[in-house]
Amino acid sequence: MHKIKKLLRRIFAPITIMLIPHSNKRPMSVKLPSIGIIVLLLVWTSFTGYIVFVGVTTERYNEVKAKLDFYYGQFADLRTTINSLKKSETQFKRLFSLEKKSEVLETLDVSDSGSIDMELLKKQIEKTMDTVGEIKDYLRQQRDIYFATPRGSPLEGGYISSPFGWRKHPKTGRRDYHTGIDIAAWPGTPVRATADGIVSFAGWSGGSGRLVVLEHGFGFTTAYAHNKKIIVKVGQKVNRGDIISYVGSTGNTTGPHVHYEVWLDKKPVNPRSYMKGK
Repeated sequence: MHKIKKLLRRIFAPITIMLIPHSNKRPMSVKLPSIGIIVLLLVWTSFTGYIVFVGVTTERYNEVKAKLDFYYGQFADLRTTINSLKKSETQFKRLFSLEKKSEVLETLDVSDSGSIDMELLKKQIEKTMDTVGEIKDYLRQQRDIYFATPRGSPLEGGYISSPFGWRKHPKTGRRDYHTGIDIAAWPGTPVRATADGIVSFAGWSGGSGRLVVLEHGFGFTTAYAHNKKIIVKVGQKVNRGDIISYVGSTGNTTGPHVHYEVWLDKKPVNPRSYMKGK
């Protein structure tokens, strides 16, 4: 008990602090209990430590925030790229029966921490998008070629009365080269375009009578001669199956039929080669 009282006296014993000015003024003294000084020191130490801690924490917060902002931007760009890829995926599922995009992720580089290399992921997806774009361009071109290629017969019904190539002319009896085929049919039978194209000629052309010529692109041209009536005009766009004229016997003929020609790269070819399917 005596020791405790002695300790308390020491703790609460006053300490005199002398303040001596460098002038003619009188010195000043301040008495403070020892416990007060100890408390002030503890408060000052705690406050100083807190200020240092807050400074370090704020710096760390700003650093983490900057990294989060960077990754957010990376994910935003990636989301845009993936959305574009998803739009293209639907179109290719019908063509290639694709069910998954796992191929895009199988070659991803993974760091020791297990996180995906965002820059590499972006490059790989962008490369995939470039490939998708090339495939789309190729398929678009193949589609255009398909619709520009003559297919099927210009008539529903009828029969081939004169073939392509060398023959005996039905009127002169002389041997001549037939640059198309003759398809006999009833007068007024609709004549249809065999491929998508643009009308380059529609009118009278000597022995061909009323003639329609269509330009299809990719080197293809078709001609339809001896028509009774033409219902298209120069510059008009037509699609495969559209009616362009009606069977007649105008010009140099022996009866109602359509003289049908197919030209490829400015040379006549046998139309029978393009009449096997529609």
